[in-house]
Amino acid sequence: MNKITAAITAVGGYVPKFVMTNKMLEEIVDTNDEWITTRTGIKERRVLKEDEGEGTSFLAIKAAEDLIAKKNINPEEIDLVVVATATPDNMVASTAAFVASEIGAKNAFAYDLLAACSSFLFGISTVAGYIESGRYKKVLLIGADKMSSILDYEDRTTCIIFGDGAGAVLFEPNTEGLGLQDEFLRADGSGRQFLGMEGGGSLMPATIESVTNKKHYIFQEGRTVFKFAVSNMAGAAAEIMERNSLTHEDVDWLVPHQANKRIIDATSNRMGLDSDKVMMNIQKYGNTTSGTLPLLLWDYEKQLKKGDNLVFAAFGGGFTWGSIYLKWAY
Repeated sequence: MNKITAAITAVGGYVPKFVMTNKMLEEIVDTNDEWITTRTGIKERRVLKEDEGEGTSFLAIKAAEDLIAKKNINPEEIDLVVVATATPDNMVASTAAFVASEIGAKNAFAYDLLAACSSFLFGISTVAGYIESGRYKKVLLIGADKMSSILDYEDRTTCIIFGDGAGAVLFEPNTEGLGLQDEFLRADGSGRQFLGMEGGGSLMPATIESVTNKKHYIFQEGRTVFKFAVSNMAGAAAEIMERNSLTHEDVDWLVPHQANKRIIDATSNRMGLDSDKVMMNIQKYGNTTSGTLPLLLWDYEKQLKKGDNLVFAAFGGGFTWGSIYLKWAY
């Protein structure tokens, strides 16, 4: 019997209608379009407004519904729904459970996975294990974040970077040798002092003081995070290539987390890839955290060919980072 691997068989996505441009940000914070574009590569980002929905689950449901419609599958056939997110609807009830119910996946179990901007990357590893076990046939992995819900729009170090969005992928068993080939995943807990959100968890429950002092907004120490991200994201991508004897000619696509164009460029340069092999949509969506990797697949789906070698790479708060080597299955 041929070995079972976990392969992506469908992709869906969703971004909110409202477009927040750099010019708009100039009106509310001390910045300008040239500064943002030069340092990040971002021109605009999407923001979920109140008239579109309430939270991350709305984005996730829309992305899942897009996938289900395109793939023409019965939601009742889905065995598991995992929502990779840093902004769950709330801190107790699982966002994934609500999403599964809303899309009609009544036979699935569901849970959330949180690893900051590496959430979707780690999610690939997680759901692949379920598929490879042979006990599950259809697993839905969704990367979704409503970053606008934790942004201080008076803090130019963060509000210019992030946007809202969601992407979904379906994993199914494959016996052709396609799908997940290898992974290199790492974490360093000391990094949470440089990128994170102090309020809202068990260390700092919400109080009048914590809210007044803006402890419930994301913060980052830009230079430190940039340094770690460049080193570790690029290093992880190079490691996965070396372990699998891949040259730059063997890699068809780099699927990089969309945090900063300079970090993406550093990663692709380390891998020896030309720009036409690098997926990029940071200019129109910004950093959607858990949504960046699946949204890239959503945007580039029509350019992918069966058997293409994809290298995913990400870096997130905490710190978390890594890379995954996957062969495209359709």
